[in-house]
Amino acid sequence: MDTYGEKLASFYRTHDRMPSFSELMSVWGYQTKSAVNYRLDKLIEAGVIAKDRVGRLLPHNLIEGFKLLGLIEAGFPSPAEEELLDVMSFDEYLAPNKEASYILKVKGDSMIDAGIHAGDMVVVERRAAYKPGQIVVAQVDGEHTMKYLRKGKNGAHYLEPANKNYPDIHPSESFRIEAVVTAVVRKY
Repeated sequence: MDTYGEKLASFYRTHDRMPSFSELMSVWGYQTKSAVNYRLDKLIEAGVIAKDRVGRLLPHNLIEGFKLLGLIEAGFPSPAEEELLDVMSFDEYLAPNKEASYILKVKGDSMIDAGIHAGDMVVVERRAAYKPGQIVVAQVDGEHTMKYLRKGKNGAHYLEPANKNYPDIHPSESFRIEAVVTAVVRKY
């Protein structure tokens, strides 16, 4: 990343937001907004930042990620080998479509057999279409819940928990899928 990108990253870390054009003029020492626009175009071309649908700046690859050093055996022990494979950002990994994604904190244990526990955070994404088998966030009869989306023999969708202690949910009045779960985050 060049000096301009580093100054932009510093502003972003300090203020937890992207700067305005006027602020960028000050940060970069430019006299005109056209010079700022030129530099932004170069940073977009380099993949450092991006713009959303309405032209707001997004910190695409602005903030450095974590080093991906290798693989760890989860079966039988093996000799450890450390090798720098890549550098990755959890933001980019967990939510590549940031504009359509948000995070929810899990309450309850109806999805425990899917590995989703109370207190976990789930990353969800709004999409145009949803498929049976996905874990979705849905509004059913005015209440929100997170369950597996299923399709019955009659073609109607219903929701299935991942815990045998809970019944399937068949909507009686209204049913709307709002997002699909794309990642689960648990901190120990």
